[in-house]
Amino acid sequence: MSSKTKSVDGSKCKGESPWKRAFVANAEWPDKEEFLDVIYWMRQAMGIILGLFWGLLPLKGFLGLVLFVAVNAAVIYIYVNNFQNIDEEEYGGMWEITKEGFMTSFAGFLVTWIIIYTGLHIGDSSL
Repeated sequence: MSSKTKSVDGSKCKGESPWKRAFVANAEWPDKEEFLDVIYWMRQAMGIILGLFWGLLPLKGFLGLVLFVAVNAAVIYIYVNNFQNIDEEEYGGMWEITKEGFMTSFAGFLVTWIIIYTGLHIGDSSL
C-alpha cells in the first residue's frame, strides 16, 4: 500500500521523495529541511551550469558576477513564490530562503567559470 496522497488536481505529493516533489507545482513540504535541501542542491547545479555558460560566452569581470547573483536569486525567488507557492514566513522570510546555499553555489560558479574561460579564451602565450 502506498502512502502517497494527492489532491484532486494532482499537485500535492505527500510521501514522495523530495526530488520528485521538487518538480511538482504546489507540492506539500511537511519537513522544512527537505525543501531547504532542494533549494541548496538546485543552487549548486545552477552555479555550475551558469559557470559553464559564462565561460563559454566569454563573460568576464563585474558584469559576470552581477549577472550570476541576479539570475541565481531570481530563479530561486520565482521557484519558491510562483512554482511551489511556499509561505516564506515558515522558513524565516524570503531572505533566509534566498541565502540558503548561496555562498557554496557562488564558489562552484567561480571555479567553473574560471576554468572554462581560461581553457577556452586564454592562449598558451599569455600564460
